[in-house]
Order: sequence, then structure tokens, then C-alpha cells
Amino acid sequence: MPTRNVLTPLRPFVLPLALGLALSPASWAAHPAITATATQTISPPTVTSDDAVTQLQAAAEASGSGALPQHDLQLFAEVLRRVREDYVGPVDEHKLMQAAIRGMVESLDSHSTFLSDDEFEDMQVTTSGAYAGIGVEVAAAKDGVSITHRMPGSPAEHAGLRAGDTIVSIDGVAVDANNVNAAIDRMRGPEGSIIHLIVRRSGAPSLMRFAIRRAEVRLISVEAERLTPDVGYLRITSFTDSTADELESAVAHLEHGAPHPLKGFIIDLRNNPGGVLDSAIRVADDFLNSGTIVSARGRTDEANFRVNAAPGDITHGAQLVVVVNGGSASAAEVLAAALHDNGRAHLIGRRTYGKGTVQTIMPMAYGTALKITTSRYYTPAGICINGVGIVPDVVLKGPEQSPADLDDPADAPRPLSASRAASPVGGASSTQVLPLTAGLPSTLAVDAPMPAAPAAAPSSTLTPARATAAGGAVETTGTLAQRDPQVGVALSLLQNARQTGVSSSVRSRVIGRADGGALVR
Repeated sequence: MPTRNVLTPLRPFVLPLALGLALSPASWAAHPAITATATQTISPPTVTSDDAVTQLQAAAEASGSGALPQHDLQLFAEVLRRVREDYVGPVDEHKLMQAAIRGMVESLDSHSTFLSDDEFEDMQVTTSGAYAGIGVEVAAAKDGVSITHRMPGSPAEHAGLRAGDTIVSIDGVAVDANNVNAAIDRMRGPEGSIIHLIVRRSGAPSLMRFAIRRAEVRLISVEAERLTPDVGYLRITSFTDSTADELESAVAHLEHGAPHPLKGFIIDLRNNPGGVLDSAIRVADDFLNSGTIVSARGRTDEANFRVNAAPGDITHGAQLVVVVNGGSASAAEVLAAALHDNGRAHLIGRRTYGKGTVQTIMPMAYGTALKITTSRYYTPAGICINGVGIVPDVVLKGPEQSPADLDDPADAPRPLSASRAASPVGGASSTQVLPLTAGLPSTLAVDAPMPAAPAAAPSSTLTPARATAAGGAVETTGTLAQRDPQVGVALSLLQNARQTGVSSSVRSRVIGRADGGALVR
């Protein structure tokens, strides 16, 4: 999600939200579980000038926020006293106050939250681009956590772990699929220490055991591969402080040694949840010579801004195709809309997530921080996509698939979990709908009627070169376009658009709300 920081840009730390059930007094009698036999009614005493009320009011006035409503402070103090004295077990008052603060902030929206000192520190470690661990990304799975991505050169790769493996035990303790963050914390540890994993692998006759030595893992947010002599592939998995530098380095590596500049690039933003807004803006600027990248509107001067591109396209005008899906959110949507609305790229894939707000990280006392929504952002077309997303020019249908790993040609695309395979919201009659394995005819125009799909997926006999931001091009077997059908369709679109001279000036087909008004198309 796009995040701004009043001190340094930080990638947001996603927290699960607590769910609660509120019943009005009028519903008590009708509710079968709330009766005289299940509860007891205690008449509240008269509340006088409670110490807690006095302290809260004094703290509010000292902070410059002004006086707080006296009756709300009295109610808060009475609830706190009742919990302290009458709850069935002893309570930690510090935890109660932390929960009260968190509940207040999280009641605003699903993206605002209060970060404890540990959570804030974890966020800073993640954004620094390095940590001690084994180098995997995981998601909840049955009886454990599933590896969704294995980082190139990581201890996990050297040990033989694969994307799709399910970790069921860490150091002899079963993994709770409902607490992914706890599993992540246990996989991190001092550099050089050993972690013992038990893994379930599809097709394996029994559980597999791994002993892996933790090492420093560099977080790489950009991977790249040359699909053909003329077309490069750039996958951006998130937006961190280093993403723009990684992308510029990756493009330079792909161009290095080529007889001429690449004529086209596929930018893959599938399952990119967002990250640092400034990073997405800089990446967009790398591909633009002019035009608005993004604008934002909020209540404070700092929350209102417009960013325009500066001259300088690192690809020298190469044609672009951007691949998106329901997991493309926030800063990823900023990039996609900026390139599309400025006539720089076609979009292909599925409707994006629809995260159109900006959060600001505000460090607080005692090492804590506040992450709070401060702006709504608008695409260059002036549309807020919050809650509705972006509809691509070419919509792919069929089972949703996660991107194939660049570092393992034998790793076939895998179906996404239900949480990633988000269903599109509504529809758009002006878009094309193509089968996932469809190739594209050489006469394709983006606004043409739905073409008949060829029987076979696009393929190539070329052996592509692969690169990362940290190293030069290396040879690999097979082609990414063969391993990942969505990339194959994007490659066909890019090649045929070049052959037929299809313009890239199509505006975003976004269903959104402009200035809070009616839906516009």
C-alpha cells in the first residue's frame, strides 16, 4: 500500500484486525445468549473525578489536542476500572491501554493501525533490505505455511526447498496456519544459527526434514529476464526503498551486450501488494518523459500533492505491456495507472485490487508508531480507484496462476490461494476477455472485437537470458513465456502491437469515483 513516512520511507507492516460483535441494548432481550440466566446486571456507581479521567484530560491538553469530552473520559475510566476489578482473570493494564489505542486507530479503516515497538522495529528491518533468515515468502496453508517464493541465492534455495512446499513444523513446534507472522518470526534468527524444518511436498512419499543455516538475506524486489533478443521482462514484487535502483540496474543488465536497445518490456506487477509510494513514483518516472504520475488529496498541506514526470526514459521509448491481477494493489496500481493513463503501456490480466489511499508512518513515544490514512490518491485521469480497481485493456480469464519462478525453469505456475484469487468487481463491456492460454493474432488491435483464440499457447524456441539487479545475464533452459502462460500472452500482445503499429494511447478503463461523485467509465 502506498506509504509515506514523516522521517524515512518505510514499507508497511500488515497486521490482522480483531473482529468484534456489538449488540445494542435493545437487542439484549431478544438475543438467546444474553438473558438473566447468563448474565448479571450491576448498577453503575456514580463516577466522580477519577484519577484516570484527570490524567487523560491533562495529557490531552498538554499535547495541544484540546479538551476531550468529559463524559467519554468518565465512561472510559469506568470501563477500565470494571475490567481491572471484575474480569475473570488478572489483566495487564499496559496491554489493555495498548489494545484501546489500537482499537481506536483500527476503527478508522482497514489500513490504519498502531504499531508496537516490536512491530515498528520489524517494519524497519524489513525495509532496510536485509535480514537473517532462510529467504522464503510464505502464506497460510492447510496445517502450516506454504512457500510462495524462494529467493535466489538464499539458504532455502541451497537447501533444496521449493515454491509450493508446506512447512508444518519449525524447530519441533507445529506451525499454526492461523498465525503466519509467528511462523515468520521463528524462521528469522541470528546469522549462522540452525533452523530445523519439517516440510510436506506434493508427490513426496513422506514428510521431508531440513536443517538450514540462517544467513543474511538481501531482499530483491526486481527480477529480470530477456525473453527474446528484442523483449525484456521485469518483475516487481514490492516497492521498497531500493526498488528503483534495482529496476534501473536490471534494465542496464538486460541492455548490456545487446546489439541494439530492447524494443519492448513486459512489467509484471502480479501479486505486488504495494509498498513505499515514493519508490513507485520514481519507477514510473523512469519510463515517462512527461505527464502526471499521481496526485493525492487529504486534510493537511502535506497530504495534498501532485507529482509530474521529469524528462528521461531509461528504455528510450520501448513499448510496454504491464501484467496485473487481483493481488496488484496500492503502489503497484499507482505505477500501472501512471504508465497507462500517460499512453505509455497496455494493461493485461485481471482487475486490480483497488487500494487508493496513502498511509503515513508517524513515529510516536517509546519506540511505537502510528500508521494512519492521510490521503486518497488519484490516477492521472483524475479517478480514485479505491474499492474498485483498474480494469485492464485485455482481461484474461481461466484459473488464476501465480508467476513462475525465474530461478527455476522447472517450476510450473501454481494456482493462487483463495485470498489471492480475488473475483473481479463488476465488469467492463469495452474490454477484451481472452482465455488464459490464448495467443493473439497478428492483426490484433486493442479496441478490436474479441478475436478467436488459437488452440496453442504462444511459445518460442529461443533460450532467454536471465538477470537480477545484483548480477549479469546468465543462460537458463526453456522460456519464461512457456512456463508462464500469462507472460506468453503479454509477449504476443507486445510483438503484435509492434508489427501492427497499435497505439499505446488508450486511456485507463477504470471504474472509479471521481471526487466522490457518480461512477465514471
